[in-house]
Amino acid sequence: QVQLVESGGGLVQPGDSLRLACAASGRTSSTYTMAWFRQAPGKEREFVAGINWSGLNTDYADSVKGRATISRDNTKKTMRLQMNSLKPEDTAVYYCAAVPRTGSFRGEYNYWGQGTQVTVSS
Repeated sequence: QVQLVESGGGLVQPGDSLRLACAASGRTSSTYTMAWFRQAPGKEREFVAGINWSGLNTDYADSVKGRATISRDNTKKTMRLQMNSLKPEDTAVYYCAAVPRTGSFRGEYNYWGQGTQVTVSS
């Protein structure tokens, strides 16, 4: 089993920056593909960003492209999402996810965190 715990959410103003973190534990592997998803009230969960095991390949949703940077540190078993120029529409619960495979970042994931709330409001 793999446990994922997100942190770093909070209430910020439009235009602010925020860095989310995901700490992995349990039977983790540096070969896991990892990603961030988010779910806003009344909406379906959506893909935000994904990163392969080496960190050299990444993918971003159009809605965050140019404002978000995903990274990982396999030695520390952590993944981060740096979000800049935050907008009210970025308000959502952000989830960390992991899967023991390579390939598409937007496919199915086996392991999920509990989520961290991000609220962007003036």
